[in-house]
Amino acid sequence: MRRRQPCGHLEDGAVPPRGCIYRMSKEELEVLRTHLNDLIDKGWIRPSCSPYGAPVLFVRKKNKELRLCIDYRKLNAQTIKNVGPLPRIDDLLERLGGAKYFSKLDLKVGYHQLEIHPRDRYKTAFKTWYGHFEWVVMPFGLMNAPSTFQAAMTTKFRDMLDRFVLIYLDDILVYSRTLDEHIVHLRAVLDRLRTAKYKANRAKCEFAQQELEYLGHFVTPQGISPLADNIKAIQDWPEPTNTTEVCSFMGLVEYYQRFIGGYAWIAAPLSRLQSPQMPFHFTDEVRSSFHKLKTALLLAPVLSIYDPTLSWNNTTE
Repeated sequence: MRRRQPCGHLEDGAVPPRGCIYRMSKEELEVLRTHLNDLIDKGWIRPSCSPYGAPVLFVRKKNKELRLCIDYRKLNAQTIKNVGPLPRIDDLLERLGGAKYFSKLDLKVGYHQLEIHPRDRYKTAFKTWYGHFEWVVMPFGLMNAPSTFQAAMTTKFRDMLDRFVLIYLDDILVYSRTLDEHIVHLRAVLDRLRTAKYKANRAKCEFAQQELEYLGHFVTPQGISPLADNIKAIQDWPEPTNTTEVCSFMGLVEYYQRFIGGYAWIAAPLSRLQSPQMPFHFTDEVRSSFHKLKTALLLAPVLSIYDPTLSWNNTTE
């Protein structure tokens, strides 16, 4: 049986926040009814009489479909944040030195594969035009959902981590030096998923590849490089006109800073503009920083990953 997970402790004296139901269009109400029926049929939600009740809304996706979202901002403001961190992506990728075969597994419906402890379900309640419900499984939008999910995955795969498995939330990477070894590793991971009753999304899985995409990087036996689509997005980025746009640009660029020699020096003028206390002036110095970062990523090298089984020389100046 799957271990039930808490969804977070509330601050002392926390009072259930109040708020009204958000208005919806006819189209949104029809989609809402369909979503609720589906979630009830799956056993993921149930009727609730909780004093909590977050409002729901829809966000339109790129394909024009409507995504159901629950506004847990007021609940999150009362929740004590978990101390469990998510892994650093650059640290994860450094484990791949010497690997030549890779398999990527994507867990289906992510957080929903975790069951919430019965004593915590009332906190997840949400209110709609068609009733008041609470979650039986972990929903998206809770402040502690990512760290809780990561901790559950770490516990389940602890003996495999850094040996032949990397896990970042619902993205699992199996890596090996030989194909025969990889088949053994992959079978062990799949058996563990089956025992834990975790389901993978077959359409998003890749098996026994020598090149694949993982966590925004292109992974090969030769090393790692930024994804071409993300580099193109950076190249097409227009000059920022305010602090928010600078922060958005820098957020993407900083993700790939390891590929840019002298990053801190090149990015310094733009980095200063991220401060809300700094007046926004897109000077020639800032403009030069912006375009140098673009050029540096366009020429980003493939970074080899240190292989501890090989001999090496340490040279200093």
